[in-house]
Amino acid sequence: MRRSKSSGAPSLSYINHERKFNVYMFYQILQWIFLVFIAVFMGAALVYAFGIRTSVVGDSMEPALSNGQEVLIDKIAYQFSAPKQGDVIVFRPNGNENAHLSVKRVVATPGDTIQIVQGKVVINGSVYVKDKADDTRDPGIAESEIVLGADEYFVLGDNRRSSEDSRSANIGNISRGMIEGKAWYHLKGKNSAAGRVE
Repeated sequence: MRRSKSSGAPSLSYINHERKFNVYMFYQILQWIFLVFIAVFMGAALVYAFGIRTSVVGDSMEPALSNGQEVLIDKIAYQFSAPKQGDVIVFRPNGNENAHLSVKRVVATPGDTIQIVQGKVVINGSVYVKDKADDTRDPGIAESEIVLGADEYFVLGDNRRSSEDSRSANIGNISRGMIEGKAWYHLKGKNSAAGRVE
């Protein structure tokens, strides 16, 4: 005599199929959550690294940057390397958190000797040939020779006739701790198109 199968109980094959389906769905959901997390993390990192911006105040960086023009700040660049001669940096004068960010060009780096002689920027005894400005009439405190410390930088505006920079006693040498990052990209301004800061 044959035993009849109970019509109310699910078969073993159906239970196994349902269990496999649930495990697959679980892994799919985990994968989706992980991808969303990665996307959010990458977005936050990009905003932190390149999304912070400031505006140029005054015409001290003309013709490279004009008054009111906005620049994006690369906050990651100097985590792995030091500012170099010719870099345009963004810093807080005297480290004052309430001060507007200043944008200037690095002309001398730690250990350098700098002096402004007869309108020329002289670094380590040689005229700075890559200078963006033709004439630096006001030497300020750099009339006398300055030797930069281990974490100090000397910065100047490209438009020396209208720039408050390291020549000024109330700004002086810029320490590494004052530097917020590198100005790497400028948005479209009145006199120039958007592009990399050079």
